[in-house]
Amino acid sequence: MLLRLLLFLGALVRVTEPAPRCEPGQETLGQCQTGGKAKCVDITLGSCGDVPYTKTMYPNLLDQKSREVVEFSSEYILMSVLHNLLQGECNPDLRLLSCSILAPQCEKDKMIKPCRHVCENLRKNCLPAFDTIDMAWPYFLDCDRFFAGEEEGCFDPLAKLRGEPELAEEDLLVEVPTTLIQFTHHSYYKMVSILKKTASRCSHIARTYSIGRSFEGKDLFVIEFSTNPGHHDLMKPEFKYIGNMHGNEVVGKELLIYLAQYLCSEYLLGNPRIQTLINNTRIHLLPSLNPDGYELAAEEGAGYNGWINGRQTAQNLDLNRNFPDLTSEVYNRAGLRWARLDHIPIPQSYWEGKVAPETKAVMKWMRAIPFVLSASLHGGELVVTYPYDFSRHPLEEKMFSPTPDEKMFRLLAKAYAGAHPIISDKSEARCGGNFVKRGGIINGAQWYSFTGGMADFNYLHTNCFEITLELGCDKFPLEEELYSAWHENKEALLTFMEMVHRGIKGIVSDKFGNPIKNARISVKGIRHDVITAADGDYWRLLPPGRYIISAHAIGYSKVMKRVTLPAKMKRAGRVDFALRSLDTRPKNFLWGPMEDIYERYDPLEYFDPHAQHAQSKPREERGQPTRHNEKPWWWSYFSSLGQHKPVWLLKQR
Repeated sequence: MLLRLLLFLGALVRVTEPAPRCEPGQETLGQCQTGGKAKCVDITLGSCGDVPYTKTMYPNLLDQKSREVVEFSSEYILMSVLHNLLQGECNPDLRLLSCSILAPQCEKDKMIKPCRHVCENLRKNCLPAFDTIDMAWPYFLDCDRFFAGEEEGCFDPLAKLRGEPELAEEDLLVEVPTTLIQFTHHSYYKMVSILKKTASRCSHIARTYSIGRSFEGKDLFVIEFSTNPGHHDLMKPEFKYIGNMHGNEVVGKELLIYLAQYLCSEYLLGNPRIQTLINNTRIHLLPSLNPDGYELAAEEGAGYNGWINGRQTAQNLDLNRNFPDLTSEVYNRAGLRWARLDHIPIPQSYWEGKVAPETKAVMKWMRAIPFVLSASLHGGELVVTYPYDFSRHPLEEKMFSPTPDEKMFRLLAKAYAGAHPIISDKSEARCGGNFVKRGGIINGAQWYSFTGGMADFNYLHTNCFEITLELGCDKFPLEEELYSAWHENKEALLTFMEMVHRGIKGIVSDKFGNPIKNARISVKGIRHDVITAADGDYWRLLPPGRYIISAHAIGYSKVMKRVTLPAKMKRAGRVDFALRSLDTRPKNFLWGPMEDIYERYDPLEYFDPHAQHAQSKPREERGQPTRHNEKPWWWSYFSSLGQHKPVWLLKQR
């Protein structure tokens, strides 16, 4: 009893001890307290220097009394090393959210808590990344304990990452009508703002969504146009444009921003061509696949950027060299009669290299939506290229290397080139003049050979045909040149989108009318199949001609039909198939039935692009034993903390 009393008195003395006296300058650094009501102080924590506010308060939400206490805490050390522990996943979201607890926002000497819904969303997306390294969710990111509801007055520490910056005063005074296209360069935040305003103005036919995050945490925003935004409609083909894959090649990015505004305005004005296009096509525009690289290029300014700065991502990766090399696999398989030359799985060895989150996000996007046609917008030359981009002979840097769909790819490339007034010009004394004799188009590998390109990956891993548009010799032109770029490319952009309706389309079903997913549509003489989508619908791009088309699926009979596509036919012909069920699997069925393509362990299936999730399953799911008495590998990061190590990160067994 006496011992308890002494302990109580000791604690009472400590509570009533005055705070240490502040030396000049210490108070604003959060190194001491003057007594009385706490006040806002400058944020001086090194890992929180980029938060969207400048003032914080001590004690913080964890009752840590000063900056020194925070910097030597296990919470702060964890925040500082999470980027390495999670291999860049959920970065910088987790760090900024942690800063909102360790250095909460302060206004008018009042602490403002971060919003609970932000914490809950991030926890939902990022918890699998913690599970992968066998780490518990940090206690100080307890959404119920340390965060507040919007009704209580809270702030969103991640708003800047989602392109929601505070509007400047001049932006509030003058709002440019969304129907007016401003031919200027757009920062990331201005781009996001325009895309959202455009989608809001045409909300019945448009929406914005993110396919994932860049390495530095910027959303990869897409604006979609369709009569049923957010949903795949039966028999309606899916189309995509991707710009700014190389951050310093900006013309494509600006063109897609202008195109989004144009489609919205013209649809509302009753333009029959635009209404027909949107009513019969689902269009996806991704203006910037590399927003991190763009920021670096923009620092030099238009007209001054060279050929290197900003081309690559924040991880120093060239996105158009970062995709799986499936073209080499095709060349290796070509001599095998029953080998597949389409829908080739991603090799396991690919994941051993460095794969950008932007690359993973696009690949997952391609799998989620049955795209039919696509183009990637680049700069540095004036020409249209088409697959293959990798030479069929590894030692040949300039070798004609056609796909089985050479005729269709040439037709697609000519469609864009022919509608572009400069590319179709016969003068050789201009940008792109070297390609005049080729009609402004060229096989990619014949121009120059490289591996890991996005166009080849589209063709060999999915149904999608993709070409590459090189839109000018100046990668980062001056603003006064942007109107001319739009004028030169507008018709070509629209014409190429309309090409998605060439060839044939249809539905594959059983005798009861039930759709058959992953049935293969084959064209005699063209060794490249497409597969049906979840609802049994398919699209097969083909040039005019006569064809023998067959549909077959595991467990069903093969059905063949003769089809003629007239030269003047501008819309896809309808060719449906009804397959009869079989009791046994047919002989000589090609390698790799569609049901097996993604069944083996595939890191892409476990990647959440919005949180940049870890790429592998938890150890238990992989069948590897976990020794319960063994500390996880990351425990050594906290060895300097002695008895204050974060045991709260260890999962309860």
